[in-house]
Amino acid sequence: MPRKLSSIAPDWWDYTTLDDKLIRDAAALTPEKIATLSRPGFKVVLYDTLEEFYLAEALEYVSAWKQSTADNPVGICGPIGPTEQLPLVARLVNELNLNIRSAHFWGMDEWFLDGQAAPPTHPLSFERADRELCFNRIRNNLVMPDANLHFPKADTRAYRKTWTAGVRCAVMQGGQGDVKHWAFNDPPRRKGKYQNTPPSPAEFRKLETRVVDLHPLTIAQNARTSGGGNISLVPIQAISVGPVETWQAEKVSIWHAGNHDNPFGQRLTTLMIAKRVPDTAVPMSLLADHPNVQFNFYRKGIGACEVEMH
Repeated sequence: MPRKLSSIAPDWWDYTTLDDKLIRDAAALTPEKIATLSRPGFKVVLYDTLEEFYLAEALEYVSAWKQSTADNPVGICGPIGPTEQLPLVARLVNELNLNIRSAHFWGMDEWFLDGQAAPPTHPLSFERADRELCFNRIRNNLVMPDANLHFPKADTRAYRKTWTAGVRCAVMQGGQGDVKHWAFNDPPRRKGKYQNTPPSPAEFRKLETRVVDLHPLTIAQNARTSGGGNISLVPIQAISVGPVETWQAEKVSIWHAGNHDNPFGQRLTTLMIAKRVPDTAVPMSLLADHPNVQFNFYRKGIGACEVEMH
């Protein structure tokens, strides 16, 4: 039997094409049940306050960078959603007098405009946000040189080479979007050989850092979270770190504060990873096959999937 058409964008694959039973099972999860879904290779952690949540997220940077030496450099791949941890990272580095000059940082993604990566002057530039919220706030005698900051560009070859240049990625940190992506690994369009069936997880896993077309739900979400709802401001393409680089990270740590994806989405990917149900219509679910994944939740941000009219 052919899979359902998306109820969001019929020309695309997304989570609305999943089996109805899986949808119902995910919606029925309580926060208490979510907390029990850890298994070997997948850990679920809940935080009771936002202060604790964002401090723990910032400490992942510090813990990774503390391992770095000139002979054995270590880095972290970081997101722009969420961003609340970034000023905390800078403050911790300064207060601890932590020399991170040998450490590295990979930006996960960047907007793609007119054949180029969005410049740091663009109001939505991810590189600009990383620099202004974190790296420009770290004292000059502590911060790594610019050569150790890796931001993806339209020609992705230089960025991809940094992943195999002898720097260990201790953790890839990210959020989850409405379309259930990490970085901009959106589900594919429903066309050509993927008209009736989405690509297999094995096919998707072969994708490197690349320019991607953004699912309509991703464009709408970024307008909501970053552009005051102005959809016309949001680019329709981006450069995204790929699964190939993701599987080079020793750990993938996803942070759910309740601001970027909704109560249902948080439940769905947790269930699919816990039960090992990878499906490329839900890209985050492919992390079911990664050996070390951690989902971090702000307990009050998990919400409920009950019908409530507003």
